[in-house]
Amino acid sequence: MTAVPRIKIWSWTVIVPVLAVVLLALTWGRKPGIIIQIVVAVALAGAVLAAVNHAEVIAHRVGEPYGSLVLAIAVTIIEVGLIVTLMIAGGPGSESLARDTVFAAVMITCNGIVGIALVIGAVRFHVTMFNAEGTGAALATVTTLATLSLVLPTFTTSHPGPEFTPAQLAFAAIASLALYGIFVFTQTVRHRDFFLPITSAGDVVEAEEHADPPSARRALASLGLLLLALVAVVGLAKVETPAIEAGVAGVGFPPSFVGVVIALLVLLPETLAASRAASRDRIQTSLNLAFGSAMASIGLTIPAIAIASIWLEGPLVLGLDATQMVLLAVTVVVAILTVVPGRATRLQGAVHLILLAAFLLLAVNP
Repeated sequence: MTAVPRIKIWSWTVIVPVLAVVLLALTWGRKPGIIIQIVVAVALAGAVLAAVNHAEVIAHRVGEPYGSLVLAIAVTIIEVGLIVTLMIAGGPGSESLARDTVFAAVMITCNGIVGIALVIGAVRFHVTMFNAEGTGAALATVTTLATLSLVLPTFTTSHPGPEFTPAQLAFAAIASLALYGIFVFTQTVRHRDFFLPITSAGDVVEAEEHADPPSARRALASLGLLLLALVAVVGLAKVETPAIEAGVAGVGFPPSFVGVVIALLVLLPETLAASRAASRDRIQTSLNLAFGSAMASIGLTIPAIAIASIWLEGPLVLGLDATQMVLLAVTVVVAILTVVPGRATRLQGAVHLILLAAFLLLAVNP
């Protein structure tokens, strides 16, 4: 076992958040040119990566399954910040931005992250093993949250269009928080063993074997840098809003694709973390990250958007269209068939990745 080194002052995980905040101060309230916009985009992506890197340090300190929870919440804070920032800025499709982003996050996590992890794990270890009880509970919670927040608005009749009334939105927000809170309690307290990694031999892994947990001092330093990076991400997203919308329109994609861009950006580090876990025969950790991120994306984003809608102008479209509901339904059915046996091969991973490809194609060409 090797000790975790201290955070180096000249490490990119320290430099990037600081530079991103400085860049934010220099560009706030201005209309930067194309060169500066490119620099801002690079700094934004770097700040996201740095934020999740520091979240991983904290996650390593607290251990599983708390670590996956820390990562999911960190990513969700970034996602909510980006959504609210872009909605405040207005622009085409801003009324459905929350729906498009949350739905994209669900499809990317439940198909992309799950599919990549299963393929990597199956290629290296032939058959991947995970805990069906814990993963099934997570999938059931994701399905319920998605139905309450994204499907029901399409069928309610008290308000014209795929929107909730204020009372319905309040219920969806409270229900989402309640479900997420109950799941977190189940995952971290009552049935923690359901969410611990299992090797291909069926052995439970209580802790990482490659390194000692970071010290409390390093974890606190990472917490401070994480908060700094989150501030930079939300602020730079506001600066970059016109460029994002112009870029999507410039390539001929529909305005709803902005939500896909946001989800891809914030979930890239989660994808890398899940891939690394799968390569170490920790498929349960990968699935915790995938379904935990999907759950947090709905369970925390919808309440945040509900509160923000008090002062946000314009409608809030949450209901999925017919194509999106079909994709969600197929994803749920396939995920159930993947989870129930408690083991999977590269075939199941390939099926999930094909569903992700179908989602991306239809997002570009509805």
